[in-house]
Amino acid sequence: MIENNPYARLPEVPTFSLTSENLSDGQSLALAQWSGMSGVSGGLDASPQLSWSGAPAETKSYAVTVYDPDAPTGSGFWHWAVANIPASSTSIPEGAGDDDGSRLPEVAVQLPNDARAARFIGAAPPAGHGRHRYFITVTALDVDDIEVSAEATPATLGFLMAEHTVGRAWLVGTAETPAV
Repeated sequence: MIENNPYARLPEVPTFSLTSENLSDGQSLALAQWSGMSGVSGGLDASPQLSWSGAPAETKSYAVTVYDPDAPTGSGFWHWAVANIPASSTSIPEGAGDDDGSRLPEVAVQLPNDARAARFIGAAPPAGHGRHRYFITVTALDVDDIEVSAEATPATLGFLMAEHTVGRAWLVGTAETPAV
């Protein structure tokens, strides 16, 4: 079990395969997935490319979230949340979580992250705070539309997904900013 795993206390569900051209599970995030908006030199705030397969047959849609449980907030930090990705979708290109989300499926909804921007924001752990983990998760749902408001928080999405989750896959990327 992963220490401080945000899914450890949720009901167990089947897992499926999740891969990325940008990262391997447990490895450092690429510079493109770091946050230039938060002052990281060379950071592009580009959401990672994701591909998945083997989701349960009853899947009708997906949600994608990126969460850092190690942020020094007491509640972690949500970097990205997307709902209502059709079951026919099995990948998302790098950078799809930009301001307009035009590379996401048309019916998908990007929610505001903890920086209050409806887009992906990259890693920017405080200098000297240690290694942060970024849970990049695809959740399979048994509804076409999770009926989440475009202004809702990622935590609200989590509550709505609780009764509809039929599968989950995740990769964990890491990032650390050395002490200055």
